[in-house]
This record gives sequence, structure tokens and C-alpha cells, in this order.
Amino acid sequence: MFDMMKMLGKVKEAQAKMKEAQENLGHITVTGESGGGMVKATANGKKELIGLDIDTELLKPEEKQMLQDLTLAAVNKALAEAHIVAKENIKKSTEGMLPTIPGLDLEGLI
Repeated sequence: MFDMMKMLGKVKEAQAKMKEAQENLGHITVTGESGGGMVKATANGKKELIGLDIDTELLKPEEKQMLQDLTLAAVNKALAEAHIVAKENIKKSTEGMLPTIPGLDLEGLI
């Protein structure tokens, strides 16, 4: 027989785990590089850019376009990696907590 109270208890427990996992995402960091490491962008699990390191060789007026391109590439790599790591972290934190319900997609919570 289906136990609604047990199910609601599991959902409440999963919500608490999800909230805790989301709070921990700020402590996860990843770095994306471009230009052979000349530009490094660091992001956290919340997909926020928290650091940017640019090689001094690129700090010349004639290198402006290359610097812009490499910065964008490094930032995009860091943010993409942050998304992957965050998704894995949330999945581990809530594994087995929620029942599989057809049509219920929890991907949007990350």
C-alpha cells in the first residue's frame, strides 16, 4: 500500500539535502584555460566568475582582440565545467532520495 506520509517525509528530506547541496556549491571551484594557459578563469559551483588571471604578455594594446577572445573562451570553459561539477554534486547529494516519477525533471533546480 502507498504510504503518503512516508513519501512526504522523503520529499522533505530530499528538499533539505538539495538546499544543503546548493549552499555547498559556492565552495566548489573550477578553472578554464585558453591560449595555452595564458588566460585562466575560475568559477564556483554557482556558476559565478570568481577569478581571472591574465598573462602579462597579453597586456599590450595590439593584443587587445586576442585578450578579449581568450578571456571569453576561458570564462566559458570555466562556467561550463562549473555547471557539470554542480550537477554531479547535487546528484550525489540527493541520490536515492526522490522516487523516479515519469515526466518529473529536476534538472532545472541546478
